Amino acid sequence: GPQSFPRRRFSWSLVPAILGHRPTRLAIGGYLGHMWELYAMWNWIPAFLAASSIRTLGPHAAEAFAFAAIATGALGSVWGGWLADRRGRPFVVNLSMAASGACALIVGFFFTGSLWILAPIVLIWGFFVVSDSAQFSAMVTESAPADAVGTALTLQTSMGFLLSMATIQAVPRIMSVHGWTWAFAILAIGPFLGIVAIRRFQRLKAA
Repeated sequence: GPQSFPRRRFSWSLVPAILGHRPTRLAIGGYLGHMWELYAMWNWIPAFLAASSIRTLGPHAAEAFAFAAIATGALGSVWGGWLADRRGRPFVVNLSMAASGACALIVGFFFTGSLWILAPIVLIWGFFVVSDSAQFSAMVTESAPADAVGTALTLQTSMGFLLSMATIQAVPRIMSVHGWTWAFAILAIGPFLGIVAIRRFQRLKAA
């Protein structure tokens, strides 16, 4: 970006200080809730749509809707950045996680239902599931001790992607036992806990 920012290298010795710094820890906690949902959704929404009632629209309908669901996240990211400048980052991440978590919770119930309901839910989910993504890195950058920003961002990203491996593996296992109706519902846990973390972050900042 246009602002100069001193280089802050990763250091294992700074990890305890970051985990002990409550605002940074809560911002990372919000990010982990976001990552619990994001990549599992992106990974499995094509398979979900290929098996859903959307397939009745034609041989390539599922692929088109899966692409649209992921691509609409680009619009969500632009919207998230625009709104964060006006209402603040916590507002954007709480709104985004509430919307995406709700979609995760209900989308499976319309698996074989009306296309007029399923398609908008999938597109709305794709919009909100990533609209808050950039805000977490900004919140950690703004909250972490100045000498530990690089370490905080590295820790945040590494923990987030490690966590996403668990939910990517969990979705098909739940689907094989309970079907698609409940396979995505587990992803709503992440946004719920993420909102809890960010609301505490807000109260801490306001104190």
